[in-house]
Amino acid sequence: MKSWQTNILRALALLAVVAISVYIFSIRDHVDQFITYGYPGIFLISILANATVLLPAPGVAIVFAMGGVFNPFVVGIVAGAGAAIGELSGYIAGFGSQGIIERAELYNRIKDWTQRYGVWTILILAAIPNPFFDMAGMAAGALKMPLRKFFSACLVGKIIKMWIFAYAGAYSINWLTILFAK
Repeated sequence: MKSWQTNILRALALLAVVAISVYIFSIRDHVDQFITYGYPGIFLISILANATVLLPAPGVAIVFAMGGVFNPFVVGIVAGAGAAIGELSGYIAGFGSQGIIERAELYNRIKDWTQRYGVWTILILAAIPNPFFDMAGMAAGALKMPLRKFFSACLVGKIIKMWIFAYAGAYSINWLTILFAK
């Protein structure tokens, strides 16, 4: 493919990610309406919350709450799968924004880890609560990590993280019920 065509595709990918992020950020106050749909609603909320790039969305708070309402094991899997799909926006942004974010020191550190340790960096950063995972997705996209590898590591890591939040929600609800029942 010619370089001008590649640059056009990168620009379109970046514009699409920015548009998705702005839209999802604008509807963040209405996300709780999806909860009435049960597991599919949790899946959709998780996709939307993780599709934003560098903008906060209330995904893990909802997973925490829903862990106390629904089966936390299933909530973790459903939310983790949705989160992994949503994180593809960061991967696409990395493909589309090469050269733009490469000046940030933190991004360069995460990119170096991703280059050195590959999917392990993605898995670990996806499994722990941190605001830097978007940069890991961008680094993976910029490094042209195979999408299958990125998605698999992201999926496992996000399921682990969502299980932690869902079970924490389930146990805190049980604990509060016992505490206030007396």
